[in-house]
Amino acid sequence: MAEPKYRRILLKLGGESLAGEGAFGIDPQAAEAVAREVERVRRHGIEIAIVIGGGNVWRGQSHVAAGMDRAQADFMGMLATVINALALQDAMERQGTFTRVMTAIEMRDVAEPYIRRRAIRHMEKGRVVIFAAGTGNPYFTTDSAAALRAVEVNAQVLIKATKVDGVYDADPKKHPNAERLMHLSYMDALNLELGFMDSTALSLCMDNRMPIIVLNLWESGSVERAVMGETIGTLVSNGK
Repeated sequence: MAEPKYRRILLKLGGESLAGEGAFGIDPQAAEAVAREVERVRRHGIEIAIVIGGGNVWRGQSHVAAGMDRAQADFMGMLATVINALALQDAMERQGTFTRVMTAIEMRDVAEPYIRRRAIRHMEKGRVVIFAAGTGNPYFTTDSAAALRAVEVNAQVLIKATKVDGVYDADPKKHPNAERLMHLSYMDALNLELGFMDSTALSLCMDNRMPIIVLNLWESGSVERAVMGETIGTLVSNGK
């Protein structure tokens, strides 16, 4: 059997990955599908951390546009990610995957507080760790939280799993002739403003040489193929 290319990964999931066919809420079948994809990877002995968004529960930016205080909306979004983390934990543990949820905002009755060394120890013991509540600070996206946690736990790659099979030079929904980019440098990703990840997250990955792979979560086995070293999706790293 081939050896994995990466032994420790940070998987970034959008909240919509738990929504199924609907735009909002949590679909238990969708959560189970995500859990199965994660378990396929874990069986290779790969240590996994996950950061999940909250857009299926709360879309703070739309409320900010309507006049809501940005910090208040962001804190509500952080709580939405905790809801999603608990739902994903439930789906994973029902299939026998040992999982821990750690939150940047302390709420000991439902999850462990985030402690870097403890998180690493959980991963070393084969537990999947789900990081919730973003960075614990307003004005930072869950992409930034994913970049931060990936660096903190010494992940070898940040995998952003979306509904699209990579990064395109234009929106493929609006431009049928858009081309998928197989590789991007960090600077090109920042300068082209392609919108797949915010500039704070990209800059943090660039400063710490954290490679990013953008791929389609719903392409069965895509995350597994990426960690085994197959060329899939779009790689963002140094150079060309």
